[in-house]
Amino acid sequence: MQPNRNLLVRKLDPPQSWNPRVENYLRVTGFYHVSRIGMIRGSHPLLAALVERWRPETHTFVLPVGEVTVTLEDVAHIFGLPIDGEPVSGWTDSSSDFVQSHSMEIFGRQPVLSRNSKSYIKLGWVRSVRDAEPLDTEESIRRYVRCQIFCLLGSTLFTDKSTAYAHAKYLPLLRDFERIHTYSWGSACLAHLYRALCRASRYDTKEMDDPLNLLFVWAWERMPCISPVPRHILPPAEIPVAMRWSHAERSTAWLEKTVVTFRVDIDYMQEFEWRPYRSDFAVTIHSLVHCCSIILHL
Repeated sequence: MQPNRNLLVRKLDPPQSWNPRVENYLRVTGFYHVSRIGMIRGSHPLLAALVERWRPETHTFVLPVGEVTVTLEDVAHIFGLPIDGEPVSGWTDSSSDFVQSHSMEIFGRQPVLSRNSKSYIKLGWVRSVRDAEPLDTEESIRRYVRCQIFCLLGSTLFTDKSTAYAHAKYLPLLRDFERIHTYSWGSACLAHLYRALCRASRYDTKEMDDPLNLLFVWAWERMPCISPVPRHILPPAEIPVAMRWSHAERSTAWLEKTVVTFRVDIDYMQEFEWRPYRSDFAVTIHSLVHCCSIILHL
């Protein structure tokens, strides 16, 4: 067993409040559910104990019950993100011309960039732009929604070790509003998680970045022995599943757990939730996709 290490992580994303007047537009883009999650408090010792079990060769956690991993089904239900569609990919241009021109198209104004890298945009500035939108025209509403999505990309889906900035490479994907829902955002989020876990599993890694909310909620839903509260006292599970864990109370005993105690919990695990999510969840996702298609063609 490797010695204990203090695996530092970025702080979890702040609650994403947004104007309910744009709900239908968020539904159309596929980002409505993930916008509802709110604050989820994790545990650094639990994260370290999970990373110790990760095997980069197979992209799985090795547990007493066998090898398990976070799947696309988990992403679809925990975050409510689309997992079908075009890949989230493209080319990265870090020039100021690229950032400025795309920012004008997406945000309608010049951005506040990171001093260390001009290809990063300050999320606090994006939120201020979003909240200043009057929402009195179609273009204003769409600009608001693009700002909201960009904040989610930088703070929830594709997090890095920064706590305040997001990369401008995502801007081209938000330019065509009618195409936003066609991308497989859930697949890209899962790939980001796998990559982050592989990097964190190296013995000399000091910090970790990834969609931590996705990882923690998956672990708590699948492994009751390490969850901060019994699942039966939480609200019923619905999409997004992560929402029922937001603002959940933690007992003092759970908060005082260390890497060693979480190791013991996992080593002597008696139960793992293998059961797939309820079938009506799948119906909900299918209905949402169908609804988005109808709205876009109205």
